[in-house]
Amino acid sequence: MKIVAKKKLWKYLFWLGPFLITVGLTVGLVSEQWGLIPLVFLIAGIVISGLGIIWQSYQSNWWNRRSTQAGTNALVATLAVLAILGLINFLGTRYHLRTDLTEAQLFTLAPQSRELVSVLPQPVKVWVFDINQNPQDRELLENYQRQSSKFKYEYIDPQARPGLAEKFGVKDYGEVYLESGDKRQLVQTVNENERLSEIRLTSRLQQLTNSTTAKVYLLQGHGERQLSAGKGAISQAVQGLGDKNFTTSPLNLGETSKVPQDATVVIVAGPKRGLFEGEVKALQEYLNRGGNLLLMIDPNTDPKLNSLLQEWGVRLDNRLAVDISGESVVGLGPAAPLVTEYGKHPITKDFGNGNSFYPISRPLEITSVPGVQATPLLRTKPYPSSWAESDLQSEKLEFNADKDLKGPLTLGVALTRKQTPKSTSTPQAAPTPSPLPSPTTQSKTNPTPPASPASPAPTPSPTPSSQTAAESRLVVLGNSDFATDGLFQQQLNGDVFLNSVTWLSQQDQQPLSIRPKEPKNRRITLTTTQANLLILSSLLLLPLIGFAIAVIIWWKRR
Repeated sequence: MKIVAKKKLWKYLFWLGPFLITVGLTVGLVSEQWGLIPLVFLIAGIVISGLGIIWQSYQSNWWNRRSTQAGTNALVATLAVLAILGLINFLGTRYHLRTDLTEAQLFTLAPQSRELVSVLPQPVKVWVFDINQNPQDRELLENYQRQSSKFKYEYIDPQARPGLAEKFGVKDYGEVYLESGDKRQLVQTVNENERLSEIRLTSRLQQLTNSTTAKVYLLQGHGERQLSAGKGAISQAVQGLGDKNFTTSPLNLGETSKVPQDATVVIVAGPKRGLFEGEVKALQEYLNRGGNLLLMIDPNTDPKLNSLLQEWGVRLDNRLAVDISGESVVGLGPAAPLVTEYGKHPITKDFGNGNSFYPISRPLEITSVPGVQATPLLRTKPYPSSWAESDLQSEKLEFNADKDLKGPLTLGVALTRKQTPKSTSTPQAAPTPSPLPSPTTQSKTNPTPPASPASPAPTPSPTPSSQTAAESRLVVLGNSDFATDGLFQQQLNGDVFLNSVTWLSQQDQQPLSIRPKEPKNRRITLTTTQANLLILSSLLLLPLIGFAIAVIIWWKRR
């Protein structure tokens, strides 16, 4: 009797272990301080519970039972699953891993947006004056906020906070404002039919955070691309420059005879007629004093810029760039080269293997010139996928080894040249170009020349001789169609143009990356007849077919 009573006493004594563990957890959770007292309770409870389990197993030979082994395996498996779930939850809290499977990457910020937000110089806040919080808009703002702690957003009910609404000048529900310091700017007005746009938000953010405004002049008077909307115009490209805080104006050198002093970049977009000699000299003088020039020259045109281009080691090939690789893949014709290979340059550094295409293009020939660093930007695929066609009148494009040039072809190049003009503003003479080879020797000079550095060298301090170093930049593209309305928004075409102008402006703090894209309209538009047919087929035809099949099955089984 005494032995039985002693066993029961030890059995009840070991129940003290779970009790002490519960007390320790309760004290620690309630006080939110895991000091000496809760730790003593926890340790004592764990020790007593462990001793109880060992003693019980010793007395009853518990570990050798089949039920004990099965229960232990189940317990270990359960604890392992809980540990794995806890680890996944911990990693999910610490690291954000998101996968966007939509075609247009609707829930992923464009590289330009991410780069811009990650280097914000000062805090920025988005104010959405609306009582409804659209999930899609909140997701977009959350994506921005994940890139930087300096980006915040808040939804405001204009009726609940009229003072704040009056401060921003809110006139209607759905207005979205961007604020940075004492600067405020309206982004857009959202409603049921128009959601918050990443393109507009990134553009306004760039305008708000960039205090400098660069002036871009677009040459006119020689059949260049029209700046306002129209067939073959570049109005979307001009609008894109405005979104990036560039100020654009037309320039007629026949009237002014020189490039204005405030010109940051001059663009010559697809001239159909040649420039006067005085206009070419004006562009040369502009480059000699540290200017920046973008030339987009189409085939079958002679803009009379050979003397300028020779100073930089660039020659316009009169042949047509042919690329048959895009015909079967994306339906492009052979005269619209599809480019997926880009040079290692700030303009194209984030393009990867992305697509851009250039309908009716001419190749460029690059030769080495002292003082000039050149980096090919756009390269076609090797032969037999691409070649330079000399017979422009032929309806059937075929490679002719005697007259044509095998690919890969260079369709665009970026060049830099250091200038050291004197304080008297007398421009230094351009470096004497090396002799350019004839078209028949182009295949020997077509390989990639030495690459330019990723960023310009810092400007040295003035020397005692009152000289300062300046850098001129030039981008030459053998096509202007890629930047016209309609094609500008396709693939990476617009990014090539805008990144080129941004790099030419020498605003190295500006992000050079891939712009946000407008989501594609996936709505299905049905006529009245189509809608009625859809209703009849779904509500009448399909149920009748199902009923008929059921009757047939019933009849066979009967």
